[in-house]
Amino acid sequence: MVTINNARKILQRVDTLPLYLHAYAFHLNMRLERVLPADLLDIASENNLRGVKIHVLDGERFSLGNMDDKELSAFGDKARRLNLDIHIETSASDKASIDEAVAIALKTGATSVRFYPRYEGNLRDVLSIIANDIAYVRETYQDSGLTFTIEQHEDLKSHELVSLVKESEMESLSLLFDFANMINANEHPIDALKTMAPHITQVHIKDALIVKEQGGLGHKACISGQGDMPFKALLTHLICLGDDEPQVTAYGLEEEVDYYAPVFRFEDEDDNPWIPYRQMSETPLPENHLLDARLRKEKEDAINQINHVRNVLQQIKQEANHLLNH
Repeated sequence: MVTINNARKILQRVDTLPLYLHAYAFHLNMRLERVLPADLLDIASENNLRGVKIHVLDGERFSLGNMDDKELSAFGDKARRLNLDIHIETSASDKASIDEAVAIALKTGATSVRFYPRYEGNLRDVLSIIANDIAYVRETYQDSGLTFTIEQHEDLKSHELVSLVKESEMESLSLLFDFANMINANEHPIDALKTMAPHITQVHIKDALIVKEQGGLGHKACISGQGDMPFKALLTHLICLGDDEPQVTAYGLEEEVDYYAPVFRFEDEDDNPWIPYRQMSETPLPENHLLDARLRKEKEDAINQINHVRNVLQQIKQEANHLLNH
């Protein structure tokens, strides 16, 4: 909610919010190699975005993970020509995954690496493994010049992630707040944001419908503006984080229509619940005769989300202006 206290912050920040194209908005097209990493740079540039967030596997045979050093350098050169920042993402926290993501980041001139853990086991054991993974990142890469974010990704609760970051004592590690991923940990967006707020520096923007399941909650991602996420309230809170300077330095536009994530944490769980293994995120492909239309729609949805977010930001700006001028 816009208030007199935060209205000036909003007016100072809202028109220069660092919006990034997120590769998952083109997930199906990239899985079928219809959109490739270099194409994302063109799309980001055409839409006046600050940069791109791209996974090491996006683009399949043509992914960053499959590029040689010369190709990675060329990708980075193109981004710099277009004045675009690069953030690299990986969907694990183990040594091999981190090493790969960091190597790609350094070879492309990226500035940040996102990771999230995917371990099965009782909560305390899982948290211990993750803490060891983070210790490896700190010991090996804290002087790399990169920043690192750990994303809430459906299985860990907000306070558990905050503890991991605080206990790491790693200055370059912070949290990436996703608009919907807390749902599956049986949390709600505003509550999760308030818990994580001191440590959030990056964001994934999307919308989703909350799906009530046996003993918990799932979410189904949908067109931004058509879901259950408090879209405007979340953006308002996030814009206002940081006293003198904006705390959030990157907002990824991650439209992911039809992605579904099941319940991971339950209302009646004990204090050391079982955390099930989760696969990497994937949206189902339609049947062949529907494929071309679905791929076209995915591209349209991605561009429409950029416009929707900008429209919501203008609404927030208007509310701030109204408060200060009345």
